[in-house]
Amino acid sequence: MTQQFGATSTTDEVLKGFDLTGQRALVTGVSAGLGVETARALVAHGAHVVGAARDLAKAKEATASVKAAAAASGGSFELVALDLASFDSVRACTDALNKDGRPFDLVIANAGVMATPFDKTTDGFETQFGTNHLGHFLFVNRIAPLMRDGARLVNLSSAGHRFAEVDLDDPNFEKTPYEPFVAYGRSKTANILFAVAFDARHRDRGVRATAVHPGGIQTELGRYMEPSTLEAMIARIEKINEQLAAEGKPPFEFKTVPQGAATSVWAGVVARSDAVGGRYCEDCRVSDIAPDGTEINVMSGGVRAYALDPDRAEALWAKSEEWVGERFR
Repeated sequence: MTQQFGATSTTDEVLKGFDLTGQRALVTGVSAGLGVETARALVAHGAHVVGAARDLAKAKEATASVKAAAAASGGSFELVALDLASFDSVRACTDALNKDGRPFDLVIANAGVMATPFDKTTDGFETQFGTNHLGHFLFVNRIAPLMRDGARLVNLSSAGHRFAEVDLDDPNFEKTPYEPFVAYGRSKTANILFAVAFDARHRDRGVRATAVHPGGIQTELGRYMEPSTLEAMIARIEKINEQLAAEGKPPFEFKTVPQGAATSVWAGVVARSDAVGGRYCEDCRVSDIAPDGTEINVMSGGVRAYALDPDRAEALWAKSEEWVGERFR
C-alpha cells in the first residue's frame, strides 16, 4: 500500500488503476446511498456485482448509474431480493445464490437501518440488531462456502458503535428502556465483532473479514430520526466544531457519498488482507484503539477495544447461532 488515502479520498481515487475484470462481488443495500456508489465503483472497474435489496423496484431505479457504468466497462450488475429483517427472506436469497453456485471474491455487508422507533423484525428481534447484525450474520454465513479462497468480507459498522456494547442478555430491550442510538450502537458493535469472529474462522484459507466506518454522511440512513433527535445532533456537531476551532483544528464536515464508500472498497480491494483482517477501518486506514473512559464523540476517530475483543466475538457468535437457529463453522 504505497499510495496513501484519507478522509476525503473517493471511490474512484482509491480504485484508480485497478482492473477487477473477472472478479465477483456482492453488495447488500443497493437501493440508495453508499450501496449504490459501492456497486458503481466496482462495476466501473470491470467487476461483476450482485446487488441485494429489499425493494427491488426502488433498487432498479436507484442503480441506473451502476448499469451504465457496467455497460461502459465490460462489468455486469444484477439484482436479488433480500429483506434482512426476515430470516425466511435471507434463506430464500441464499438458497438461490447457492443453487446458482457462482463464487464471490468480495462480500460487502452494507445495508442497515439507524435510530429506528422501537419495533421488531419478522422473527421477533429488535429492529436494528435483527436487521443490521442477525440478518447479515445469517446471510453471510450461508453463502460463506461461495467465497473463494482469498476472498474478503467487509462489514459496514459505524463510529456509533461507541454508544453501546452488545447486550447478550437483553438484545430486545425487554429489561431496559429502549433508546434508538443505544440500539444502533449495539448493532454496530455486533457488526465489528462478527467480522472478528468470521475472520478467525476463515483466515486459514485466506478469507479475511474487516469492519469499516464510512464516516459522517447525509444519506437515507437517517430517515427514521425524530426531528428533535436530528436537532440535537446538529447542535452537538456545532459544539464540537466550536471546540475544534478553539484548538486551531479544521471543523467536522460531512463526507460525500463517494468519499463515504471509499473505505469499503479500499478495505475490500486495495488494502493488504493481513493488514485489515479482523480489524476496524475508517478514512481508508486501520483505526487505533480509542481508550476506555474517553468521551463518546462519534465525530472523532478510533475503535473501542470491546468491539475487537475475540472472547466477546465468540460469545456473540454462539448466541447469534442460537437466535437464528443454525450453526456455522
